[in-house]
Amino acid sequence: MAVKADYLQSIHLIERLHRQFLEVVKSELDRHGMRDINNIQAVILYNVADDELTVGELTNRGYYLGSNVSYNVRKMVENGYLIQERSAHDRRSIRVRLSDKGIELRNIVDAMFDRHTARLGSDTVPVEDLNHANTILLRLERFWSGGMGFGAGPL
Repeated sequence: MAVKADYLQSIHLIERLHRQFLEVVKSELDRHGMRDINNIQAVILYNVADDELTVGELTNRGYYLGSNVSYNVRKMVENGYLIQERSAHDRRSIRVRLSDKGIELRNIVDAMFDRHTARLGSDTVPVEDLNHANTILLRLERFWSGGMGFGAGPL
């Protein structure tokens, strides 16, 4: 039963880390006086980067826990962070890209990530440990998505 306890602890830690990360992003937004965007929207915006994407492509790019990507995109368009345009090739498809205001916020989030990575190291989280953790998390992701080939039925 030790495996079950370890497995459940891993699930709990993943969930808790995600919430803590969103709190870190919220603190950064607060520090810059940005009250018209929330932490999840800032993470979505960060993932748009320099691309022009549909909402479906954006959804596939990241996992936004408890979030409705369409709603968040609409709010970011309303608040001037994203520009929304119909695709020239498929008029049914709507694409989004960062506005100047969105680029400014993405740069703020990127600078936050730069500060975080500069502080990682032997006294906090060595890069080898981070790589090992990522390997394990990717294996869990494959396991949960059914990619590990365990049985024919649902997990």
